[in-house]
Amino acid sequence: MQTTIASLGPCEIRSPLAHGEGAGAHFRTDADRVLWDDTLVSVESALKNGQIPPSLEVAGPRERIFFDPSRTTAGIVTCGGLCPGLNDVIRGLVMQLYHRYGVKKIVGFRYGYEGLIPSYGHAAMMLHPDNVANIHKFGGTLLGSSRGHQDISVMADTLERMGVDILFVIGGDGTLRGASLLSLELLRRGLNKAVVGIPKTIDNDIVGLDKCFGFETAVAEAEKVITCAHIEAVGAVNGIGLVKLMGRDSGFIASLSALACSEVNFVLIPEVPFRLEGEQGLLACIERRLAGRHHAVIAVAEGAGQDLLSGTGADASGNQRYGDIGIFLKDKISAHFKAKGVETSIKYIDPSYTIRSVPAGPQDNVYCSILAQHAVHAAMAGKTGTLIVRWHGRYVHI
Repeated sequence: MQTTIASLGPCEIRSPLAHGEGAGAHFRTDADRVLWDDTLVSVESALKNGQIPPSLEVAGPRERIFFDPSRTTAGIVTCGGLCPGLNDVIRGLVMQLYHRYGVKKIVGFRYGYEGLIPSYGHAAMMLHPDNVANIHKFGGTLLGSSRGHQDISVMADTLERMGVDILFVIGGDGTLRGASLLSLELLRRGLNKAVVGIPKTIDNDIVGLDKCFGFETAVAEAEKVITCAHIEAVGAVNGIGLVKLMGRDSGFIASLSALACSEVNFVLIPEVPFRLEGEQGLLACIERRLAGRHHAVIAVAEGAGQDLLSGTGADASGNQRYGDIGIFLKDKISAHFKAKGVETSIKYIDPSYTIRSVPAGPQDNVYCSILAQHAVHAAMAGKTGTLIVRWHGRYVHI
């Protein structure tokens, strides 16, 4: 397990944070670490075999930093689908760079990695506390976003030509694969440029961190929609509320929002296959539910039941396009009860774009700000090829 974080070189500059009263008490060193597996049995097993348990480097300010703030230019890019909290992260990065470290030149690259490819013509924008002060009150991303592979070499050329020393990348799986390749290309060229990532996936499906930003907000919004679906269902004879939620390969939003609402009768997620027909099939289960209670609520993650559908190719990032399980279920349920002569009222709701576009809630707002602050600490200390995550309640480099 690789737990060593790449560094651009020795840190010889005294951190400006050292001038703040009492700030020195919060400095961390690379020797400060958090166990990967903090269970007693794991620790005992490692020690019994003469090994040191795997651990992760604690995030936080370093007393000595690599970059001279007065000569440093930072860049920020957001990629992939929207997620609550993107603007909060951008704001947190700018505020920490400008006010705490004194980095005055901050560049925002527009529309994802396309912003680092000159041929697209997306002019970069200068970021300043004044123009990010209120963006956390709005959903989406001030910088815009995009999907799709871009030429790593051209992206490196852009950073070199513009004199960008640090690039903060906010995105998901494909985005961070690109960031990893970019950091390696910069190192190969012998350029002292740091690439630090903040992982973003509304589905909360990354191993190695406590939670992804935006997830709690998404669950809160989904719970409101499910409550509305329940009200619609109980307001009609044999009413069925069917809600499709985000979750390509994981059902965390569907599961947690169902638990929070306590009104959902069937939760369909990618991790658990289901069938439509047969005595234990979904249709028969809905029949029994309607016979007993005369209404039903179903929450389905978008990636559930894909074996019952045919795919529709791949998107710009190379991800498989999934069939619409929500419409599929609506049509199948409607046809099933119509064939049986049973009157039903199906209310189908797909709030996906609404949920991912809302501003972050209070918990996510704070979480995003802390992730951003630690990302700046890491970058200024010359860390590169690393993500900022929370693990076992502690913020670490991974």
